[in-house]
Amino acid sequence: MQTKTFLKNPKSLFAILAASSVLALAGCAGNPPTAQMAVANQALNAAETAGATEFAPVEMQSARKKLHEAESAEFKKDYEKAQALAEQAEWDARVAERKAQAEKVQRSVEDAKRGVEELRKESLRVK
Repeated sequence: MQTKTFLKNPKSLFAILAASSVLALAGCAGNPPTAQMAVANQALNAAETAGATEFAPVEMQSARKKLHEAESAEFKKDYEKAQALAEQAEWDARVAERKAQAEKVQRSVEDAKRGVEELRKESLRVK
């Protein structure tokens, strides 16, 4: 008998619908992108270790900015945006790392060429 009265009351029915809608939306919100955030942080650390701060500053700045934005989105529980930004931060960091590695290789090649040239000049003087 009490259940029938409860369901006939429009305010109670509205409260139940509102509460269930909120719970349904919370369920759709998804999960925090914890794994992707960790991967992005790891990529940034690897890029820094590779010297990207010196050799690819623009890419590093972009990666840091996107990771910061991802952290803000995660804090606001906008997990979809946080996931996307963390992925972008990861790829920017990977580009920065590769660019730094390429620059280091290029410098090594130039140093080797200079060393070969010095050896050649020295060998010509000995004769």
